[in-house]
Amino acid sequence: MYGTGSVNRPVISQSGSTPTPDRSDAIGSRGLAPLLEPQRYELIAERLAADVRAGRLAPGERLPSERELARRLAVGRASVREALAALALRGVLETRPGSGSFVAADALDRLAGTDPTAHDAGPFDLLEARLLLEPGVAALAARRGRNDDEVERLLDAMDAAAAEGDRAGWNEGDRRFHRRLAALTRNPVLAGLADEIAALMDQPLWQRLRDDSIAQPGRARVHAAEHRMIYEAIVDGDVAAASFYATQHLERVRRYMTTDQET
Repeated sequence: MYGTGSVNRPVISQSGSTPTPDRSDAIGSRGLAPLLEPQRYELIAERLAADVRAGRLAPGERLPSERELARRLAVGRASVREALAALALRGVLETRPGSGSFVAADALDRLAGTDPTAHDAGPFDLLEARLLLEPGVAALAARRGRNDDEVERLLDAMDAAAAEGDRAGWNEGDRRFHRRLAALTRNPVLAGLADEIAALMDQPLWQRLRDDSIAQPGRARVHAAEHRMIYEAIVDGDVAAASFYATQHLERVRRYMTTDQET
């Protein structure tokens, strides 16, 4: 039931660009916001929701694995994972560790409500952007390297949260840590971009996938150690090491969020 033509894609012009919809009416009228083009994970989530509404996926039924869904829908596994997490946030799906994703008993009722996760930034798009930005931030902070009491306090707090299994405390410390590194560059543009990223990291879909990832034993401790390595390189003024450790950290975050809890 999941053929390769199942996900609608935007029409691409011969020039290779996606045509921009005519928004002249919306722009000229009060109270109408510009239309937002759905992200890939939202298209996948809506396809699965449509199958639930149509009875092709029944309450209690187990979905195919992430890998199998990606193959059948001809999309990336990361997008499938985002879609499943978005539907789980809405209560449409239930994720059972070691067993997979199942249609919730009240899925149809849930689908009748509003979608609180619509247009969350895709977590893997966010990670891609962070990989482009944050190693450079760490390198610039290292050029201006110095000790920072706030970073050291956050590192201690994240160590404690990792030891206690406090996911909310860990996520808050993680967001604030990366924002603080941008502040150490003394570049207000970079600090502003870090604030935008921190806001995206507070969205429900990011939190869901990040929580699933760090729930695995030992992973939060690994991330905490990587944070310390980045900070120590900055304090030492080691530009190359700061950039390397930031890249290594974000690559590990992406790997953990992509490949853990195979279903």
